[in-house]
Amino acid sequence: MSEFLSNLGRSFFGPTDPARDAGYEDPPSRKGFFTDTSVCIGCKACEVACKEWNAIPEDGMALTGMSYDNTIELGASTWRHVAFIEQAVPVEHARETVDLGIPTATLPGHRPGGTERTDFRWLMESDVCKHCTHAACLDVCPTGSLFRTEFGTVVVQDDICNGCGYCVPACPYGVIDRREGPAGDPAVGIAQKCTLCYDRLSDGMEPACAKACPTESIQFGDLDELRERADRRLARLRDEGGESRAQLYGHDAGDGVGGTGAFFLLLDEPEVYGLPPDPVVTTKDLPAMWRQAALAAATLLGGAAAAFVGSGAGRRRG
Repeated sequence: MSEFLSNLGRSFFGPTDPARDAGYEDPPSRKGFFTDTSVCIGCKACEVACKEWNAIPEDGMALTGMSYDNTIELGASTWRHVAFIEQAVPVEHARETVDLGIPTATLPGHRPGGTERTDFRWLMESDVCKHCTHAACLDVCPTGSLFRTEFGTVVVQDDICNGCGYCVPACPYGVIDRREGPAGDPAVGIAQKCTLCYDRLSDGMEPACAKACPTESIQFGDLDELRERADRRLARLRDEGGESRAQLYGHDAGDGVGGTGAFFLLLDEPEVYGLPPDPVVTTKDLPAMWRQAALAAATLLGGAAAAFVGSGAGRRRG
């Protein structure tokens, strides 16, 4: 029992090389995404490429009323989601407006009835599954449908998933979900999420979204090298770009999920982008819970045994 509990705890908080921890003896270097939101232009080429390569059904062609967003969040039919955030800029930092001679109702940033003009900027971010080092969705899957690949990513096997949905609330980012339609789709009722294009990686190709990104906002490669690249980019943005709020998200191997395989450079706080500020693997307390359950079971068995022995002794005295 102690060995079982030790292995269980190691699966949640063990070595930082998830592929080796999953049993691969000589895996390739861990792969991942570095998404630099400072150069994202919101073109959605990543969304289209993802859908085309993975044959994902459309997830709503109508605008939601939330800027240019037509999907709102990640889901079973939205493996890449480009967020559009319109952020007001303090007037003291506003840039001078240039009149381009294009007929408009008002100048950019002008508010009807306002006493002063406010500037604004677009924050755009292509969100995706984080492929966590300690992945709660993988921990709770009862069928083994979710598995760790030799590249350190987490993938769903459609033919093994029974649609139980345990993985859905387990994800601290709200990434994974069960597909609801359209009718006839073989993946309806099955958990779905980004695979980091496992089939393409197996053939030495980069993921479709990174391949399609025109500005290299989505960068794919060895995770260690991407982290070094991200550190340099962050320093440059802060020192030369004046982005004092710029920060890396999912970059820290010491965070609540052990760092992520897909991490981001943000220009503001995570909450601005709809990301949890301090995500924690939801299964972190399971080892302690199993130990408590084992202790409770042992106590009950011990009490039952003592009662049985006591009743036997009483009958012999009688």
